Amino acid sequence: MDKTYDPRQIEQDCYTRWMDGDRFRPDMQAEGAYCIMLPPPNVTGRLHMGHAFQDTLMDTLTRWHRMRGEATLWQPGTDHAGIATQMVVERQLEGQGISRHDIGREKFLEKVWEWKEQSGGFITEQMKRLGASCDWSRERFTMDDGLSEAVREVFVRLYEDGLIYRGKRLVNWDPVLRTAVSDLEVVSEEEAGHLWHMRYPLSDGSGYLTVATTRPETMLGDTAVAVHPDDARYNGLIGQTITLPLVGRKIPIIGDDYVDPEFGSGCVKITPAHDFNDYAIGQRHDLPMLNVLTETATIREAAECVGKAAENADTHLPERYRGLDRYEARRQIVADLEAEGLLVQIDDHKLMVPRGDRSGTVIEPLLTDQWFVDLTRDETATGKPGGKKAITEPAIDAVRSGDIRFVPGNWENTYFQWLENIQDWCISRQLWWGHRIPAWFDRDGNIFVGQDEAEVRAKYEIGPDEELTQDEDVLDTWFSSALWPFSTLGWPEQTPELERFYPTSVLVTGFDIIFFWVARMVMMGKYFGKDVPFREVYVHGLVRDAHGQKMSKSKGNVLDPIDIIDGIDLESLVEKRTTGLMQPKKAKQIEKHTRDEFPDGIEEHGTDALRFTFAAQATTGRDISFDLERVKGYRNFCNKLWNASRFVLMQCEGEDTGLGDDPVTLGTADRWIIGELQTCEATVTKHLETYRFDLAAQTLYDFTWSTYCDWYLELTKPAIKHGDEAAKRGTRRTLVRVLETLLRLLHPFIPFITETIWQRVAPLAGTRRAADDSIMTAPFPVADESKIDAEAGEAIEWLQGFILGVRRIRAEMDIAPGKPLPVLVTEANDSDRARIRELKPLLTTVARIESIEELDGELPESAMALVGKMQVHIPLAGLIDVTAELERLNKAVEGIEKQIEKARGKLSNANFVERAPEAVVNQERERLAGFEAELEELAAQRERIRRLAD
Repeated sequence: MDKTYDPRQIEQDCYTRWMDGDRFRPDMQAEGAYCIMLPPPNVTGRLHMGHAFQDTLMDTLTRWHRMRGEATLWQPGTDHAGIATQMVVERQLEGQGISRHDIGREKFLEKVWEWKEQSGGFITEQMKRLGASCDWSRERFTMDDGLSEAVREVFVRLYEDGLIYRGKRLVNWDPVLRTAVSDLEVVSEEEAGHLWHMRYPLSDGSGYLTVATTRPETMLGDTAVAVHPDDARYNGLIGQTITLPLVGRKIPIIGDDYVDPEFGSGCVKITPAHDFNDYAIGQRHDLPMLNVLTETATIREAAECVGKAAENADTHLPERYRGLDRYEARRQIVADLEAEGLLVQIDDHKLMVPRGDRSGTVIEPLLTDQWFVDLTRDETATGKPGGKKAITEPAIDAVRSGDIRFVPGNWENTYFQWLENIQDWCISRQLWWGHRIPAWFDRDGNIFVGQDEAEVRAKYEIGPDEELTQDEDVLDTWFSSALWPFSTLGWPEQTPELERFYPTSVLVTGFDIIFFWVARMVMMGKYFGKDVPFREVYVHGLVRDAHGQKMSKSKGNVLDPIDIIDGIDLESLVEKRTTGLMQPKKAKQIEKHTRDEFPDGIEEHGTDALRFTFAAQATTGRDISFDLERVKGYRNFCNKLWNASRFVLMQCEGEDTGLGDDPVTLGTADRWIIGELQTCEATVTKHLETYRFDLAAQTLYDFTWSTYCDWYLELTKPAIKHGDEAAKRGTRRTLVRVLETLLRLLHPFIPFITETIWQRVAPLAGTRRAADDSIMTAPFPVADESKIDAEAGEAIEWLQGFILGVRRIRAEMDIAPGKPLPVLVTEANDSDRARIRELKPLLTTVARIESIEELDGELPESAMALVGKMQVHIPLAGLIDVTAELERLNKAVEGIEKQIEKARGKLSNANFVERAPEAVVNQERERLAGFEAELEELAAQRERIRRLAD
């Protein structure tokens, strides 16, 4: 092994060997099955910290189960990401001065596929850098042939079962992209705006009602004013009408419990076609729904009316507003209201503004023709008895019955809340890239659904002369990803993989897509797969920066996991963080923040250190505050493991490691470390079984750093140097076997360094017998309680207490670490004397002890430590420079006295004690008590030194 641990040198070689050896493919002959589905990242995506965190946890589980001998599949793939991908290619075309409409749908899709083959899937290569052990031979894409077939099959069957329909409903609409978008693609943030208060005249001329709105332009589509039915101020007006200002349309005053009488004037304008709450009110009161906006958010020539009262509705819109952009119309309407004396006041107002996460434009609720999955229809509609909701209730029952378990369990409530209050799912998007809806229209607008046009014509007996036109829309990407657990395994074909791995074992995901993905997979899995798609759902937190802030480009606190792995210089980091920012002032702020935080850039840490950091912070269900200092610490951990392994190899390579028939003697330290290893194995397994990656990582860290490296390696030196051949064989065997086992325990977390070291250590331990063996397929350690030697454990615990006592005295008295010390013991019992005799070679070597004697006579001036009831004394005469030590102690006493004076001053200040939070006052009292105890100890130590001078 190289003298220096260099992750860059070992990582690529390891991954190439794994890929060349086809190590990630499941062994279909193995007993048991374990399967994780990778949440398919966008094909346009790049690896971010959330991906890296999630992928680390999934890979840890995958490697662990593979080592347990199960047929283990981590199914990879990417999502076609309809909006994101289409935008990428459209921008490329814009750079050439053309649009998708210039080249047409067919040519545009050819361009998208070209881009996908050349540039798409970059995130896959980044995942490989992270060590992801997916079965890449099975990588799927949501638009590949097999998955497309599954999508069409599901759509057709749901339509035939009466669970898909087409209708005009209110949806989130992006006026720039001109498509419906899901809630997940809408980012709502608080922005500064205004609240306009307007007078609506009563039609009989008797007065006004005052309403308030943040969107005055929508008043053109008002179809009612609502008041609370119990509001004494207005309930006498219910049933009367107001005359809509600027438009002249008479609209009713209605009573509805939705209205809060305490908010504003207690009167609310109702615009059912442009507000989701108003839409619900409009349905309850059979109001016409007047759509006044076009798909590009300009005012229409005439309102489009939908609803029960559509035939007789007044759809007139004033000419002066027609064709205006929504914000131009807003300014004009406000000016006109003011001119007519109908504008009461304008208030500054903070409001949540919904913006499209891709386009950045403000999203409009808009009435459009869309396809929906009916999530409220009961089973009788599909020809089944019962009356349960056909799709949603089986999904609810799956979790209530325990067929699916959430970890942590509290996320079940989020899941239930959404499903129990669910609305129909809008599955159509007005894009070109995606699964085109398998529906055709004839000249009369009749709908025909089938796998393709040929099937439609055959099924509905439509002749070749009758023109059919396929629906232009594509399906929401969540529709295809909802089928991911079974479509990737070959459904609708009954493949061996589907039979073996469905239901899958666990879904690892963030809480933010429980609605959009998790619940929909359960619904589709139960309906089509006839079983749940996974047995457990492990919900992890979000990765935030070191200060707990969400990482975002606009905040300039984004970290790229590849930069942490490879390192990046300051100038490149500044450029990455500021490129694309529109506001120069913001870019300068982020540049300064970056230069202050990373004056030397980011150093190289390697993949294993990053992975171990993620695992160590994966506390169940909580967000993690990511701090590069922790990665640096785990880089040191990897370095410690590397150096310890080099020490073991130097002691054992070319030597007898006890694999033959020659006698082997195990010393106390050997028997102790073997027992400690069993406890470590059992603890790590328990934590992995309960998804406590953090506790498993901490257990491994403590055992590796402290138990094995700091203690056991030191305790082996006397036997290796001075023991007989049987003892040397026993110690060498224990060194390599414990290290080899530890590497297997660590492998799921830090795969690269463990594979590299294991290749050298395993032959010495007898666990690697072929040149192409890999730690990946070596068995995961299983604890054996019979190997725990309680007597050896007690002896080493006693030894550690002795050594730590001596080391503490060295530190307190500033005695050089390498200076041999005479030790006197008092109050020793027979057990202590026996252990001194047995463990004296270890004590004298590890603690640098010159002699150990039991004191008979008078005790000289000394420093003392306790080991049980036995007292360990270090005579101080001749060991220290009395004058220098007294000077040091005097300075320390002076510093502590100043701290005590300062703390007492605070606590004697009545203003501080009475006004400061109780926790702050208590903290100050605790600090004072600590300082006083420290002063007492320093004073006693100074007195002992003074006596030496006398």
